[in-house]
Amino acid sequence: MSDIPTGVQARTVRVLVAGQILAGLGTGASLSVGAILAVAVSGSEAWAGAAATLTTLGSAAAAIPLARLAMARGRRPALSLGALTAAVGSTVAVTAATLGLFPLLLLGFALLGVGSAVGLQARFAATDAAEPTRRGRDLSIVVWSTTIGAIVGPNLFAPGAVIAQAVGLPDLTGPFLIAVVAQLLAATTYLVLLRPDPLVLAKARPVVLSAEADEGIVRGRSTLVFAIAALALSHAVMVSVMSMTPVHLADQGASLVVVGFTISLHIAGMYALSPVFGWASDRFGRIRILLVGQLLFVMSIFVVAIGTANNAAVGVGLVLLGLGWSASTVSASALISDLVTGAERVRIQGRSDLFMNIAGAVGGASAGPVLALIGYAGLAWVVGVLVLAILGGATVITQSRRTA
Repeated sequence: MSDIPTGVQARTVRVLVAGQILAGLGTGASLSVGAILAVAVSGSEAWAGAAATLTTLGSAAAAIPLARLAMARGRRPALSLGALTAAVGSTVAVTAATLGLFPLLLLGFALLGVGSAVGLQARFAATDAAEPTRRGRDLSIVVWSTTIGAIVGPNLFAPGAVIAQAVGLPDLTGPFLIAVVAQLLAATTYLVLLRPDPLVLAKARPVVLSAEADEGIVRGRSTLVFAIAALALSHAVMVSVMSMTPVHLADQGASLVVVGFTISLHIAGMYALSPVFGWASDRFGRIRILLVGQLLFVMSIFVVAIGTANNAAVGVGLVLLGLGWSASTVSASALISDLVTGAERVRIQGRSDLFMNIAGAVGGASAGPVLALIGYAGLAWVVGVLVLAILGGATVITQSRRTA
């Protein structure tokens, strides 16, 4: 039986969800105009990708320091400090835009990326005090909550412009002003309401192996390496195709409305069904649902590659891409939490977030040249190699289980 008081884990998940909604709102509001602001301040369209690149690198750089802080002091100070850093990043971005200082804007983007690292750590915080049979579900609920900020945030440009005008600042700084408030509220939520600290509770409870470990599915370090690799490569698959979709659609003459709607559908696929995949990973096993995610990736690749000239087909492919990412990320993250216990778990979680962000950054940076060389369909086939690598790793792990 659990030694965690009744209701504590449920309250922990609720607080994490509230923090994620606020943080996601801030991130979505600011990054929705990040590319536009980068072009406006730098004066060159060549810097349009600076917002996405710097926030990804900022998230990667913060992953291990936040994990170390969590190990030393608990999740509460780590999450609140990360959200506070993102608020500082928004403030720096507003200052840079007002003064026209592009290098300072790049620093603001990097600090904003720490907010993404907080989101990744929050999903693991949901597993700290969770029962092994419910880790996937609790983790996925926190992932799902990102949907709200991701959908609402990009639509706050108009209200943000009104706020910016009211205080005498450039219109494009409006979403960043909203982000400052949202991130400060997120930091306060974590600092004040995340009590008792889930990681402190986890350190005090007896080690309980997951059902998968008891059944012999988990086999030491090789499975952990596979889980981290699958998480990182799945993220690279998603970022590579998603980041080039707006460029491809625009080249085909699609309107900004069509481009925005397609990306919105993709984001919905990423987050909306994550609780379903979390429940399924608890019920049917982490690796099985990870394989479901890879199957969805395969379907996405075929739809996108074959229907590349059809905007509707690209939209369907992007939804499947988001669903594949969701199933893969939820199941792989839960598997990582299953495999490691105690303080080592937090360190490994931080390392997995680092690799995930690096893979996404490499995937996004590489996708542009690949698109230029062999087109959008070619890009889809190329990322299929990553899917094959994950399927190969899953086959090895599954075979080792059967022969054990």
